[in-house]
Amino acid sequence: MMISTAPKLYLLLFSLYWAQGLPVGFMTHALPVILRYQGVSLAQIGGFGLLMAPWAIKILWAPWIDQRGHKNIGHYRSWILPTQLLSVIILIILSFLPIQALNQPLYLGMFFIALLCMNAIGATQDIATDGLAVSILTGEQQHWGNMFQVIGSRLGFIVGGGAILWAMDWLNWQATFLILAGIVLINTVPIYFYKEPQHERIQAKQFQAIDPQSWIQQIKHYITYFLHSKSMLWWFIILCTIKIIDGLSGPIIKPLLVDLGLSLSQIGIYVTMLGAFAALCGAGIASYMLKYVQRRNALLLFSILKIVSLLGFVWLAYLFENKVTIQPWWIYLINACEDLFSAMLLVVILTIVMQYSRKKYAGTDFTFQVSIMAMLGGVLYIVSGVVGDLLGYQYYLSLIVFIGILCLVPIWVWKRSLDQIF
Repeated sequence: MMISTAPKLYLLLFSLYWAQGLPVGFMTHALPVILRYQGVSLAQIGGFGLLMAPWAIKILWAPWIDQRGHKNIGHYRSWILPTQLLSVIILIILSFLPIQALNQPLYLGMFFIALLCMNAIGATQDIATDGLAVSILTGEQQHWGNMFQVIGSRLGFIVGGGAILWAMDWLNWQATFLILAGIVLINTVPIYFYKEPQHERIQAKQFQAIDPQSWIQQIKHYITYFLHSKSMLWWFIILCTIKIIDGLSGPIIKPLLVDLGLSLSQIGIYVTMLGAFAALCGAGIASYMLKYVQRRNALLLFSILKIVSLLGFVWLAYLFENKVTIQPWWIYLINACEDLFSAMLLVVILTIVMQYSRKKYAGTDFTFQVSIMAMLGGVLYIVSGVVGDLLGYQYYLSLIVFIGILCLVPIWVWKRSLDQIF
């Protein structure tokens, strides 16, 4: 691959992850705020984590995407194009659902089903996009490619999460979703004109996707790959623990900001959008640092910084529960720091995930690792709202910080095992 094509590849990945981040940004950033403003409990908000289930179980159909594809259109491109167009169609359908009627079971059920379908389509697009990224990026380009991945997805969060909350104060529901559909459609242009190189496929006899009898063998195949050495074993444990604090804190942070008295516009602009901008900076900082800092050292450092940022929310919860007045700029600053360090951590995680993804099984290897992280985080997201209701913000967030410190142990052991090798 010629180096001169690198900027075009980065632009391509940026556009794909931006389109992908729009609906995810709405469901993870805007939806909890909207529900809390409607008086929904933390436990019920946590229940909406079921919408993210496709992202946790996408490994079930990832092998099929690696195996099946249209040769003339492009293996992964033949998946990405239709999934993005389907996302546009669902966003248009959502624009016709009246938000005022979401308290009625029929409309709420239709809303839930539409969002679930959009997540399933987005998860499928993600498999193909990850497979494409692993296939076309060289080792020297991986951290830059992941930087543009994080920047694109965070920009999606800005628009799908922050801009929606801001726009809902002056723009109606239908116009907002039609604009989102238009942005996704525009981001389909780069992949439409991209000519995908030929990739090595998995032969059907080697990998029978969607065959119930071989599914257990497929899982064993991947478990064996990730357990064949001490360092890989500990990396597998890291995949199982790295997203625990995100899963536990997910349904809590945004409702806390609502209870602190912030308006939709404040959360949309100064929390979500400013936080996403901080994440863009974090992605750039992490990518630059990875040129000089070993990936294993960066993973440990960024994980520590992530835990430190959560201590800021513990402090906010303490002030809230003791009825101490809080200046809004403190809230904005703490949230921006958390987004900054989260983005830095995400870049190094995805870079290592890509490093451990074999070219032949690009989409499946990448998806397998990401699904492990998403699966546990998603389950904890669902139950954490209940625990948060029982313990209250302060004690629950303090517990999350303690668990986060425990989760540093696998990272430290994995780092030591690699230090001994190299």
